Amino acid sequence: MARNDMESSQMPQLPPARTEIRPAGPGPRRFVFLLLDRFTMLPFASAVEPLRLANRVVGRTVYAWKLAGESGTEAVCSNGTAFRLDMGLDEIDRDDVLIVCGGIDVREAVTRPILNWLRREARRGVTVGGLCTGAWALARAGLLDGRRATIHWENQDGFAEEFEQVTLTKSVFVIDGNRWTTAGGTSSIDLMLKVIAADHGDAVAAEVADQLIHSAIRTDRDSQRLSIPTRIGVRHPKLALVIQMMEANLEEPISPADLAADVGMSTRQLERLFRRYLNRSPKRYYMELRLQKARNLLMQTDMSVINVALACGFASPSHFSKCYRAQYNTTPYRERGTQGAAPAMRLSV
Repeated sequence: MARNDMESSQMPQLPPARTEIRPAGPGPRRFVFLLLDRFTMLPFASAVEPLRLANRVVGRTVYAWKLAGESGTEAVCSNGTAFRLDMGLDEIDRDDVLIVCGGIDVREAVTRPILNWLRREARRGVTVGGLCTGAWALARAGLLDGRRATIHWENQDGFAEEFEQVTLTKSVFVIDGNRWTTAGGTSSIDLMLKVIAADHGDAVAAEVADQLIHSAIRTDRDSQRLSIPTRIGVRHPKLALVIQMMEANLEEPISPADLAADVGMSTRQLERLFRRYLNRSPKRYYMELRLQKARNLLMQTDMSVINVALACGFASPSHFSKCYRAQYNTTPYRERGTQGAAPAMRLSV
């Protein structure tokens, strides 16, 4: 049995998420989209368009929406497009669904008035969700404590370090009671199709998916990232398994000899496998994974450089700095300095 399989078999089972969706009332289900400064357009559009198409398929207005923002007048997304807002941080109906649309620099975009508003509406029983880095806003407000959630894979390292009380998954979207989160990108489509299916049946959801040319409807059990063979462009089961073990053990790296033994190979065979398919040694590939995690933590959290080094398997800060400079042509301290006093959580999509 492989090392990561043995470890996972000993982990306690997490309680299942409450994936049911509260039924819509007699009128249209209304969504209030909170547009944070520099929110990402794609996840927002991927949430609104299925609702618009559902109205068209059903033949009447079954979904309505409003755009909210702290200014109450205008919000600008990350590509520079401006949206006219319908409301500020006003009280909404208890049956509304409040969706936070996040994007780049979410730490700066989530202000104290926004946090207070989210907490107040959540206390009133409003369903609250987050698209893209909107999950960070929910977690910062304490609304995901003890819940399952997801966020874009690029932001998972920083999120996991900062919000240990949240059970972070790699799913496309997560519904845990009246808390909804998505991974960003087109995952909003899959979340909304689930809502539409719960409200109006699978046939309506399928027709909306057809209108969107969305041929494969994903569920909350689907992972947001491509499979390892697809990502690396190589279909070799033992190579994929070794990479999976590497990715699961960045804080306490496994030696190449142990990795090879876990998949029934010699160290020399493992070396040849990596050289043939990835043009680098297993040690080099592993180092690149650890340094990528380190860079994410430096840019997304306020963890000290020493703690970042430890979280990525470096026992010595000087060794960490040397390896980081060789990979990124800068030191961890300078990398942190370029992000300012409060590093921003960024998103690439």
